[in-house]
Order: sequence, then structure tokens, then C-alpha cells
Amino acid sequence: MSDVGDLLDYLVAHHGGKAEAFLKRIAVRHKRMGFGSLATNKQKVHRWKTGTRPDKNTQLAIADLLNFPLRDVVELGWPAWLHRAVPDALLAPRRATPTALKAPRKAGETVERRRFMITAAVGGMALTLAPGAPATASAGRRVGDGLAALHEQRLLALRHLDDKVGSGHVYNAAVNEFDMIAGALRTASYSEATGQRLLAAAADAQRAAGWTAYDSGHPDRAESHFADASEDALSSRDPEVLATTLSFWAIKLYSTGAPHEAASLVEAAKVHGRATGSARMLAMLHARACRAHARAGDLRASDREANAALDAYSNATPLDEDLPSLYWVNLGEIHQLLGSSALNLGHPARALDHFQQAATVGMAELQEGYDGDSFPRGAAIYEARAAEAHLALDAIEQAVAVAHLAVEHMGGVNSARGSTALAELRMKLWVHRGVSDVRNFLDFTA
Repeated sequence: MSDVGDLLDYLVAHHGGKAEAFLKRIAVRHKRMGFGSLATNKQKVHRWKTGTRPDKNTQLAIADLLNFPLRDVVELGWPAWLHRAVPDALLAPRRATPTALKAPRKAGETVERRRFMITAAVGGMALTLAPGAPATASAGRRVGDGLAALHEQRLLALRHLDDKVGSGHVYNAAVNEFDMIAGALRTASYSEATGQRLLAAAADAQRAAGWTAYDSGHPDRAESHFADASEDALSSRDPEVLATTLSFWAIKLYSTGAPHEAASLVEAAKVHGRATGSARMLAMLHARACRAHARAGDLRASDREANAALDAYSNATPLDEDLPSLYWVNLGEIHQLLGSSALNLGHPARALDHFQQAATVGMAELQEGYDGDSFPRGAAIYEARAAEAHLALDAIEQAVAVAHLAVEHMGGVNSARGSTALAELRMKLWVHRGVSDVRNFLDFTA
């Protein structure tokens, strides 16, 4: 097991680069948590490395910076919790071969370990320390950017198909797309720039496979795809693909009981989101962080990210001038995510306010309202959440009306997530089955 000095050296390197910068980040958390000011003299880190134990409040501020559960700080004590927060696997230098160049794909490391290593790499030193993209290939049929462009177009089409018909019909297509791209990377010759572009496409195909696997009800399979996608995105040095991949992986994590891990991935994604220059990208990532913190029950952190999402979005360029991968992100989508977070935190009235804004903002601003016809699966899930919020406020009639809209949007869409959302709503409505509208809805959806 590494000693405390190694762990602190790692944290300094990945959170500021110098002791003073690292301490300033801790000091911000320390003050925000109500503990007052914290001295940032670099000798403080030296004393910790040589045996001095940080006081409890400082430890909690460090844990907050690392998105590590505060209760574990108290239960495990120093330095045991620090060893848990920074596994030894993160300390070893590593250069990975992109998964798209491996045959057979992925063996050896567990997905959990790879997730920690990926988070460290992308969250710490950003693109400058990313494993290198494939060098210029010297054998095989010569391919150029035209091939990469074709795969990028096909992957964008898969996104839209997933929106319209659901993940169950798209997963195999995403896997096949990856196999085609990986085959070209292994057997063709190409310039370094083309190789990076193909590798980014391979990463996006793996991301699509991970997302559709998760949405189809296969979370373990999704985790493996997301890990592969992140490694390929990191190797490609493409900030857009990397930020997008980590944000989708975070959805899977905070939806399956790992909100703290999800928050860590989103923090790493923000580094690369900023590199894209897209305020819309940053707004989406802040909204994802809001969801992760809400799932963890952290009201303060969730509200902070909600405000950051709206602030970032206020600087977004028009949708048709932004990154193509963000075609689905508008102000309505941001409000839907913030409403979902408020519901998780037990604030149904606030949730409904966001859901209402998602639907009405488009009346005043072109392309800003949530478009349920273009995204029927998402609309069904958000409507199920709105119905749940109405139920929490004892507005049963409104809940049933919105529930019918959710069922209508789910018709013909293959999505385990959407089906689960409706099943859970039916269970909540079941306790009100004495009300005729509820009884009719339950009979209609039986």
C-alpha cells in the first residue's frame, strides 16, 4: 500500500499542480462548507506528508473536493479513507493500447479499476497526458478523412434512430459500427490525423453501444462498453467525444446506485467540455452533475450545479452553430434535468416548476422548448416524473392526465428505462386505485 506522501503527491499533481493551488481548492470547499478560512501555506502539505493529521474539517473539505462520501471519512479515519479515495492503481504510470486496436477486445483489468484509472487520467492532466493516438499506419489499404466522415455521419444517424425508435433496435448497429472502424484501424494505412479521427469515431460507437445497452436493461454490458469508449476517446485526444462519453457513463452510474462515482466522471468531463469551447456542452455537464448530486442527496451541491448549468447556457451559441453532438441540448432539456433533480431531493413543487418551464420556454424562444415529438422516450420519462411530482402534491387528476401523455409517447419505442419509469408510476398510482380516473388508467395500461 502506498504511503500518505505518495497519495498527497498524486492529489497535488491532479488538483492544481502545486501545493498552494491544491490547498486553495481545499480552502474554497472548507469555507463553502461553513468551516471558515483555511491557511494555504505549502508547508501544510509537507506536515501532512510527514505525519501531521489534518483536522476533521479539513479532511471533510478534502473529501468534498474528491467527491468522496463524507460519512466514510468519519468512519474510516485518516489515512484509511484517503487510501480508499485514491487506490494504488491510480498511482502507477500507464500507457494503454486503444481498445479499437486490440484483438480480441479487452481482457484483464476489471471495469471498476479501469474507471478509476480513466477518471484520474482525464480529470487530472487533461489531454496533455492522454495515451497517444495510433501513429501513422504503414501497411494495408490507404484510407483518408472521407472514411472517418462517413462513420461520423452514420453515428449521428444512430443517435437520431435511438431518439425515435429506442435503444433495443440500435445496440447491434452500434456494435457493428465499432467493429468496422476497429477493422480499418487495425488493417488500413492512414495519416496520424485520420487515425485520431477514426479512433474518436470508434469511441463514439462504443459510447452508443454502452448507452443503448444500458437503456435496454443491460447495465453490466453497458459499463464495459463505456470503459472501452473512454479509453478510446482519451487516446483520440478528442475533447468533444471524451466529455460526451463520460457524461453518458455518468447517467448509468447515478441511475444504478453510484452517484459519487458519477459526479467524479462529470468533473473529469468538465475539463474536456471546456476545451470544446461550447457553453452548451458545459451547461449539459453541469446539469448532469446536478443529477448526480441529487441522487446522492446533496442539496447544496445539486443547487450549485443547477445554477451553474443555467449560467453556462446563457452564453450558448445558437443550436445550429454549436457542436453537432449537442443537437438534443436546449433550455427545455436543461430544465427537465433540473426538475428531475428537484424531484429526487424531495421538492415536487420545484420539480413541477422546472417541468413547466421546459414545456413553455419554447413559446418565447425558438428551439428552446423540450420537443417531445422528436424525443418520445425522453418525453415519456420526464412526463412520468412530472406525474410523480403531482402525486406527491396530492394532485391526482393532474397526475393521471400527465401519465396518459407518457404512455402515448412510449408507444412503439423500445426502451427498458422508459418501460421501467411507467411501471414505477403505475405502482405509485396503485395506492390511489379507489379514484375512478386512476382505476381507468391502470386498466388501460394493464
